[in-house]
Amino acid sequence: MATQSFMLKHYREKVVPSMMESRKYTNPHQMPKITKVVLNTCVGSSQDIKAALEDAVRDITLITGQKPVKTITKKAISNFKTRQNQEIGCRVTLRGQMMYDFLGRLINMALPRIRDFRGTSPRAFDGRGNYTLGVKDHTIFPEIELDKVKRNLGMDVTIVTTAPTNAEAKELLSLMGVPFSDQKKGQ
Repeated sequence: MATQSFMLKHYREKVVPSMMESRKYTNPHQMPKITKVVLNTCVGSSQDIKAALEDAVRDITLITGQKPVKTITKKAISNFKTRQNQEIGCRVTLRGQMMYDFLGRLINMALPRIRDFRGTSPRAFDGRGNYTLGVKDHTIFPEIELDKVKRNLGMDVTIVTTAPTNAEAKELLSLMGVPFSDQKKGQ
């Protein structure tokens, strides 16, 4: 049996008791939990799409430890110079142990490496307890070797939770360690 990740242990030992007390849950199964993490990237605006897509697949595989699925366009759009059924990006869905390992690396290693990082936006929730974080540069992940990077790759990281409201999801993610910025300073 594989060893339990730090984030899963942290969730079970610290987050669950804290939220049970603060939200007055009577049953541990009422607790919201993270069900999956989805990484999505698009290289459709690149001049050499085939080479850019292969680089993106290689880098996403290094970051997540799981090979991504290539995404294709549904219809042709001439302004974006895309044809129907053209491969333009890739995505990967992480669950279980790999999800918690990735979240641990994202929260504890990658986010602090962002230049002038002041926290993630607390307004990026979708209304159903899911959170999407945009990463502009994939070189913040420690698995990427900077001398082998040919082009910058941005991605969306979506954290899907079972929380019914954004407030519960924000509390869950902040207890997990996601550093939310204080929006009152900027308003």
